[in-house]
Parts: sequence; C-alpha cells; structure tokens
Amino acid sequence: MKDTLGVLLAGGAGERLFPLTKERAKPAVPFGGQYRIIDITLSNCINSDLRKVYIMTQYKALSLNRHIREGWGSVVANELGEFIEILPPMQRVNKSWYQGTADAVYQNIYSIGSEQPKHVIILSGDHIYKMNYGLMMDQHVQSGAACTIATLPVDPNEVAGFGVVEVSSSGEVIGFQEKPKTTNIRSPFNPEKVDASMGIYIFNTDVLLPELMADAEKTDSKHDFGHNILPGLLGRFKVSAYNFVDENRKEALYWRDVGTLDSYYEANLDIASVSPVFNLYDRDWPMRTRPTQYPPAKFVFGEMGRTGMAVNSVVSPGCVVSGSAVRQSVLSQDVRVNSFSDIDSSVIFNHVNIGRHCRIRRAIIDRDVHIPDGTVIGYDSNEDRKKYHVTPSGITVVTRDITPYENPVSPEFMQTM
Repeated sequence: MKDTLGVLLAGGAGERLFPLTKERAKPAVPFGGQYRIIDITLSNCINSDLRKVYIMTQYKALSLNRHIREGWGSVVANELGEFIEILPPMQRVNKSWYQGTADAVYQNIYSIGSEQPKHVIILSGDHIYKMNYGLMMDQHVQSGAACTIATLPVDPNEVAGFGVVEVSSSGEVIGFQEKPKTTNIRSPFNPEKVDASMGIYIFNTDVLLPELMADAEKTDSKHDFGHNILPGLLGRFKVSAYNFVDENRKEALYWRDVGTLDSYYEANLDIASVSPVFNLYDRDWPMRTRPTQYPPAKFVFGEMGRTGMAVNSVVSPGCVVSGSAVRQSVLSQDVRVNSFSDIDSSVIFNHVNIGRHCRIRRAIIDRDVHIPDGTVIGYDSNEDRKKYHVTPSGITVVTRDITPYENPVSPEFMQTM
C-alpha cells in the first residue's frame, strides 16, 4: 500500500440519522461505547497498512475534526511521510460545497496530485465492517484493471439501497445500476444473490483524475461515483469486482450501512450479544479510537432489589451502575445509572445521568442528557412521541434540546455574550 492514497469521504449530512446528526456529522456519531463510526474505517486503514489518508469533511464537523486530530494524528509516523489529515471544503476549484461524492474528490484534486500516488482508494466513513484493503489492492494490480469495485452479495429485494454491479464469470464488471428499485441482474457466483457495491473503489490515479476533471465540466452530471464515474468507465477501461473478504471471521459476512436509526441501533446491539456478531475483541484486527481518561467502570450495591449489575452489555470506562440493572445495552463513557432503575436493550451516549426508579428500553439516549427520577421510556410509543423522536420500528431517541452548542453552556457564560 506504499504507493496508495486513501480518500475517506466523511462529509455526509446524515439526514436519515436525525436527530443524532442534529449537532454532529454522521461519521462522528458514537458507536459501540467508546468509538465513533469513522473509527471503524480508519482502523481498517491502519490494519491494512494504508497510512496516507485524506478525510474529507463538510457538515457540522467540529467534533469530528477534534476526534481525528486528538485520536488519530499520532497513530502514523509523520516523519516517514505518513498522515491522517482532514480536508474541509476549500473551494479551490470552484465556489460551491461538495456537490456529490465525485465532486468532493475533484475539489481536492490538487491535494491528491501533490502526493503523486499510483493508486487511490475511495472509502466511506459511515459503514461498519472489517476489511483488509491490501488484499483488494493485490487483486487490482494482478488483474490489470483501471478500477476495482468491492462487492458483497445481497438479496434481490435489498437492491434499492445499493449500487448493483453486473459481473461476468471472469470477475470483470460489465454493467452498473445505482440503487434500482428492482433488477434482473444476478451474481455469476450465486444465482440467488446480487453483487452490490460496498462504496469502496480502487483507481489508477492516471485514470481517476482525468475522469474527475471531465465529469466536473458536465452540467447534467450528479458528480457521483455511482451515478456517473463508474458507469462512464465501462466499455472504455477494464473494471473488476472484488468479492468482500470479511476479517470479522464469522460464518456470515458482516457489513452494515448504519444510515438509519434502526440499522444504527441494531449494529450497536450486535456487539453486546454473548457471542458478538461484530467482534471488537479480536487482537488480530484491533479497533482504535481517541484515547480518553476515565476511571474503570464500577458496579455498586448488592442488596435485594438494589443490585448494580450489567448482563450481556458493553459498559465503558467512567460508568457507575449504582443499584440498577442493565441488560443487552451499550453504555458509553461517563454514564451514571442511579438506584432502582432498569435499562434494557438501549444505547446510552457519553455523560448521561439516569435518575432513580427509571425504566428505559429500546432507546437511544444522546450525550449530556439528564433523565429525571421515575422516567419511563420505551413502554408506550404514543406517550414517547409527545416528547421524543420514535422510529417506525419503535426505537425512542432522546436528545438534549436545551442548547444549540456542542457542549452544555452555563447560564453565566451566556450572560457574557
């Protein structure tokens, strides 16, 4: 991967994850207790020995930028020319914000060209999976392709959420459909499945940059890889498909697009099961994040009806479970659950304080929320909708609406403004 530059797209607004993206970028949304979503892709990069990465941010990027700066800048060796660097919209080639995935890369074409990479790998910052990009690069080089698309098999009834890749028996891409409602295309390797794009592409740089410049001149283009760049390559360059090899090492392939509240909730609970579907404890494929200083988690009181306990759950540093029961849940850092409360199948973000005698199930609680004593969430969806956001499947999302700022602001500070 020495001659390869990673370009990680992290500028999406994440409308489908609202209200969790009300004050943060989608890749900055917490995941798995102590991680952010973007940490998964960045960990794949480091584990794949991809050590030159540009991260293209855009919307509400304050917490994301801080997380990258404080958590990832020291992971690579700058003195060896390695970097993990943020590229915000600089309007160097035009006066607009990023208009699409291809336009985001095009607007940073000078930064890419300055590194003079032989290959560019395009990645997304909002998927949960484990993948060795080096194996994909090996196939790309051996096949002599100008572009290689990572694919995974999906059921035909799921194609509306994917780019559909038509692959020949030799592994060459001969057709591409971006998120069709239905398709007759089937995988040559499994006739019951469809080969779907994972949003991961390897390009030869001498092909990618001219294609981006040509696309930028087209007024009718969506400036998107799936809609424009990839279909435009077919018939002119060799494009290959790479079948996803899962480093998660489970029986079923694990790849999740956590683009909706329901899929995000389910992906979090995947890691809390007895045998985690997505394994964070694999020493051969470690997940990294920004280090923070919190004391160990603590569980206190062991009286009848008042026992601090957590079962089938992920409990992060700094948490105190005081005389309460936590089941099948994910507690992020610095969460306090006070006595006589019951937390079930929920995802709790940082710095949450849950009062006494609360009952919470199937909920996502955003950071810095204080849950008053006796609060009941997740047992009556009609009542929950009066106060909170409730998804179609019944997941209740509780956010902090008291301040428009990144962190809570004291009344005294507001008076000085």
